[in-house]
Amino acid sequence: MRALVTGGAGFIGSHLVERLLAEGYSVTVLDDLSGGRLENLDGVRDHPGLRVIVGDVRDRAVLQAALEKVEIVFHLAAVVGVPRVLADPLRAIRVNVEGTERVLEACAERGISVCMASSSEVYGKGVRWPAGEADDLQLGPPTVARWAYAASKLLDEHLAMAWARRGLRVSVVRYFNVYGPRADPHGYGYVIARLMDQALRGEPLTVYGDGRQTRSFIYVEDAVEGTLRAGWLPVAFGQIFNIGHPEEISILALAERIRLISGSRAPIRFLPFSEVYGPDFEEVPRRVPDVSKARVLLGFEARVTLDDGLQRTWEWWRTCRRV
Repeated sequence: MRALVTGGAGFIGSHLVERLLAEGYSVTVLDDLSGGRLENLDGVRDHPGLRVIVGDVRDRAVLQAALEKVEIVFHLAAVVGVPRVLADPLRAIRVNVEGTERVLEACAERGISVCMASSSEVYGKGVRWPAGEADDLQLGPPTVARWAYAASKLLDEHLAMAWARRGLRVSVVRYFNVYGPRADPHGYGYVIARLMDQALRGEPLTVYGDGRQTRSFIYVEDAVEGTLRAGWLPVAFGQIFNIGHPEEISILALAERIRLISGSRAPIRFLPFSEVYGPDFEEVPRRVPDVSKARVLLGFEARVTLDDGLQRTWEWWRTCRRV
C-alpha cells in the first residue's frame, strides 16, 4: 500500500513516516517545510519506498500529485505551537482549515480513507477533566489569539464528521502533548523541547506562570501507534479519539524532573505569561484526557511512562540535538 503523510517532515509526522515504512508501506510526504525539516527524515531519506514533495497542502495541483496511487492519508499538516499561532493567527486559520478542506474533498472524490490529526486544544478551558470525546467544549473569546488554533482544529473536526456522514472513511485523533526525539522548541511538543534545550545549554529552565498548571504528555512512539490504529481499523471511521497518556504532572514538577534527568544545575526561572505571550494571553490550568474510548474501540493504551519517555528523549537530545 501507499500512504500519504501531510506534514510528514514535522516532529510527529516524521516518526509516523518511519513506522509506515517499517510496516512495508510506500510513503509520500507532502510538507511545505514551514514547520517541518527535511533533516527529520534523515534516517529514511534513502529508503526506496519514500517520496518527498515540498509544497503547500492547499495547492490543488500539488495535492493531486501527492495523492497518486495513495490508499490512505494521514493528514498532519498544520500550523502548530503557541508561538507560531500567536505570531500569525490568520495564517494558522487558513492553513489548518483550507488545508483540511482540500484533503478531505480530494480523498472523498478518490475513495481514499483519512486519519486527521487534531488537538487537545479543542477542549479549550475545559468543562471537566479528564475530558472525553463527547464532552462539551469551552473556548475563549475570538479577541484572544491563542484560541484561533483551537477554533481552526475544531472546524477541521466538523469538516471530517460532515464528510463521514457522506460516506468518507475518516477518523480524527486528538493529540495530548506529544513529546520525544525531534520535538520542536517553537512548534509541536515545544514545552519539553524548550526545557531540554535550556538544560543542554546550561541555562535556567523557564517555567511560565507559577508552574502549577498541569498537563499529560504522551511519548511519540505511543502517539504513532494510536494514530495507526485510528487510521487502519474500520471501527474508527466516523469517530474522534483522544490520543494521550492519563498521567498528569505540573509544569514545575516537569521542569524539576528534566533537571534531574539531564543533571542540570541551573535554577528554575519563573516568567509571567504576559511577558512571553502578551497581556491578553489565557492559560488553561489543567488538561487531562479520558482515554477509555481509544482503549475500548482501538485496543490502544499508551505504554511509555513519563520517566522512561523523558529519559529516551534526553538521550537523543544530548547526542543528536543541534542547539
